[in-house]
Amino acid sequence: MSGQGSAGNVIAALCSFFIPGLGQLLQGRWIKGAIMFVAAAALWFIMMGWIVHLWSIVDAAMFKPATNKR
Repeated sequence: MSGQGSAGNVIAALCSFFIPGLGQLLQGRWIKGAIMFVAAAALWFIMMGWIVHLWSIVDAAMFKPATNKR
């Protein structure tokens, strides 16, 4: 995926819209995706899961991979 605003980030954000953390998994960020999924699932029991759900969508959309420039 290119950078912020790329089609890959839009797809990742859409995936996170349906399942929190799925967009991060598609971007190769396994640990962050798993944390977001578990946190959203746990917080939905007290009606606060929407916070992590929205954070997951925004994080996937704004992801910019690190580049190694020399």
